[in-house]
Amino acid sequence: QVQLVESGGGLVQSGGSLRLSCTISGATASGHLMGWYRQTPGKQRELVARFISPGNTAYGESVKGRFTLSRDNARNTVYLQMNSLEPEDTAVYYCHAHQTWGSSEYWGQGTQVTVAS
Repeated sequence: QVQLVESGGGLVQSGGSLRLSCTISGATASGHLMGWYRQTPGKQRELVARFISPGNTAYGESVKGRFTLSRDNARNTVYLQMNSLEPEDTAVYYCHAHQTWGSSEYWGQGTQVTVAS
């Protein structure tokens, strides 16, 4: 059974930083394109950052230049380094994984990020 376990969310002041981690179990990170989405109440889930191929990433417009997505295949983990956080970044952040050469996809349970002004 494939599971995604997220960690690293919390409360931070505006301008601060957080790093989110997502570890995949029951499968390998190298066999999946992984990334992060976020959602606030009443809004659709939106892209934060994701791998679109093993070496290429895509970012949401509002986080470009502030957030960085990286991966450690040996640890089956992807990281989202979030700098210069703004109150508008407050959301539940969800880890997502899609098979690189298949159609299965998975979601984590979500981790809350709150940025205080």
